[in-house]
Amino acid sequence: MATDERPRARLPSGFDDLGAVDVIERQEMIESLLSTYRLHGFAPLETPAIEHLDALGKHLPDLDAPDEGVFALRDDDEQWIALRYDLTAPLARYVAQHRQQLPTPFRSYQCGPVWRREKPGPGRFRQFVQCDFDTVGSASMAVDAEACALLGDALERLGIAPADYEVRVNDRKVLGGVLARAGVVDPGTQLAVLRAVDKLDRLGPDAVRLLLGAGRRDASGDVTEGAGLTDDQAGTVMAFVGAGGGSRGEVVDRLRVLVGDDPTGRSGVEELAAIDSALDAMGGAPRVVFDPTVVRGLAYYTGPVFEAVLTDEVLDDKGRPRQIGSVAGGGRYDDLVRRFTGQDVPACGASVGVDRLLVALRTRRADSDARRAGPVVVTVMDRDRLDDYHAMVTELRGAGIAAELYLGTAGFSKQLKYADRRGAPIAVIVGPDELERREVQVKDLIAGAERSTEVTDRDEWRADSTGQHVVPRADLVATVRRLLVPSSPSMGPEDSP
Repeated sequence: MATDERPRARLPSGFDDLGAVDVIERQEMIESLLSTYRLHGFAPLETPAIEHLDALGKHLPDLDAPDEGVFALRDDDEQWIALRYDLTAPLARYVAQHRQQLPTPFRSYQCGPVWRREKPGPGRFRQFVQCDFDTVGSASMAVDAEACALLGDALERLGIAPADYEVRVNDRKVLGGVLARAGVVDPGTQLAVLRAVDKLDRLGPDAVRLLLGAGRRDASGDVTEGAGLTDDQAGTVMAFVGAGGGSRGEVVDRLRVLVGDDPTGRSGVEELAAIDSALDAMGGAPRVVFDPTVVRGLAYYTGPVFEAVLTDEVLDDKGRPRQIGSVAGGGRYDDLVRRFTGQDVPACGASVGVDRLLVALRTRRADSDARRAGPVVVTVMDRDRLDDYHAMVTELRGAGIAAELYLGTAGFSKQLKYADRRGAPIAVIVGPDELERREVQVKDLIAGAERSTEVTDRDEWRADSTGQHVVPRADLVATVRRLLVPSSPSMGPEDSP
């Protein structure tokens, strides 16, 4: 291939690569989430990444035609198929296809990548990972209450304090009742109102008021068409989204007044009251609040909707304080399975945005830059003694410690730089003298990160005691384990295998 024909190494717009630290942190976070789901009795489910386009339905936020927001193609028999844009539509298809064999209610969880062909932006990718849990086959509001409580439990298991998050709950039927009283009955207009209100946290009340009316032009010049409400109708909607604050019971009382005698609105208010009662029965769930600004952008929600929001402030790249915002959301979607079966099948679930939550956790963690995800690296100072070095690596692995023997040809300083580039937390250095004395030198590369990249020879390294430990060969595993988990008790020689 000629030089000018070589492909240029580049990523498609809206996609990203993940290095070792990102992958390991994400895997650890996912396992924490899934263990919480299992603790609540949910069982695993895995659906394909590709579905028939008509199975996905017209449910993308801001779009009415699904093929405009998904990655779709024709298969060999000329049927349209597409990458899934969430995990809920495939679940609905699965339940419809296997409903005769499934228990009722059916409780499952899924975790995997989804794809959306939307305009990418800062922190907004076209491929991202979701972790969902769903209950299909129960109309009880206790299911919705449990979902809210589970989201809080999952966040707290990840180390987020109750004071730093809220699970915010609303009911789509309530806004439907408010709109009906204001004379807004067209389903398309109601959906446009929902999508406008869903942008409140991101755009603010002034921009949302424009979206409720004729529309708005953003800073880039792009124009978003509005819902076309009159000033009075838009004012009614803004009064609804301002009805939050105070206890859950106080919000319910205010919403009862707003919906008046509209049957749909009153049904939504009673659903919120039932969720409040179930949460009290579960032990209070004080971080679950009722918030009329939560409407969720997807069209398939039919009743209660909820979002888990991180409320503590962090500093952005320019040192400015900001809130992280929503990291999970869900709600009740009683009509989704009906698309396939024609039968009413109640369902409720929630989805955690794994990548967004991972960024949030990393932003909140002060020591994130010190995180090292690589293996312990055993350097080679005497290539005639490879058997001894292999034995050290084997012992470390046998103790459950990720370890690697350096198999390159570089000298000592470059081996340390290699360990640093690999993200190794520890380097083991054993030269001929140490081998004869049955000693090992263990270097804590987190404690001595800066120095480990500055040394030029072994004598200089030995003169620098930063993070350096010289121990008997028999204590290698115990020493490495102690350095990897500083909070654990010190281990003596008797702890070595």
